[in-house]
Amino acid sequence: MDKIDELVFLHQVSSPCELGLWAQSLGLRVRIVHQVDELEPDPQRNSFYFIAQQGAAVDKDGMPLIVPHLLPYVPLALYLVDRHAIDAEVALLQGVQGLLFSDDRQDLQLIGLHEMLRDELWYDRTLLSKVLRRFITPQQSSQSLDQETVSALQKLTGRERTIIKLVSSGARNKEIAAHLFISEHTVKAHISSIFRKTQSRNRVELLRWSQANAAYFECC
Repeated sequence: MDKIDELVFLHQVSSPCELGLWAQSLGLRVRIVHQVDELEPDPQRNSFYFIAQQGAAVDKDGMPLIVPHLLPYVPLALYLVDRHAIDAEVALLQGVQGLLFSDDRQDLQLIGLHEMLRDELWYDRTLLSKVLRRFITPQQSSQSLDQETVSALQKLTGRERTIIKLVSSGARNKEIAAHLFISEHTVKAHISSIFRKTQSRNRVELLRWSQANAAYFECC
């Protein structure tokens, strides 16, 4: 993910937007809006959107209705999330970068915010593993791969395949670096190469790609 120019918070409740104020106190550029019609994604500005679940109109899975309209244009995450009123798997598969729960400690929310701005997914590792396993089925071995996927699989190095597996398991850059005894800078370089070879724009798209092709990592 390129450098973020600003954080945009859609905060539709009367209480102060504490997450936005915390981010602002850390020197991040922040814009807080209170109405959906105030959201105007600017293609010239690299913004990251945080949508409050609390106060928003949501669907049966607890997803704010505005989310599908924004996802094609901007990276986004949800905050002020009721962990009992959201289907986290649906959020992940739709492309939401992560969830910040309303009952999380302040320090944990800020860590999550920073990690997502670094293009990390902010979900429970158990969920990430569950989603990956669900897509690895026996039927995959009999499916034919398109030429583009075959080419991507052939271009990936052994180290890059390992990193894809670690990313898919929920490991963050620091954990990958420790596991492989390399620097975080080297991990970022590998991930940039992986994005290019798999034509993924971010970790969410890479997760989808790995889910669809995980059965072939060992055999191709």
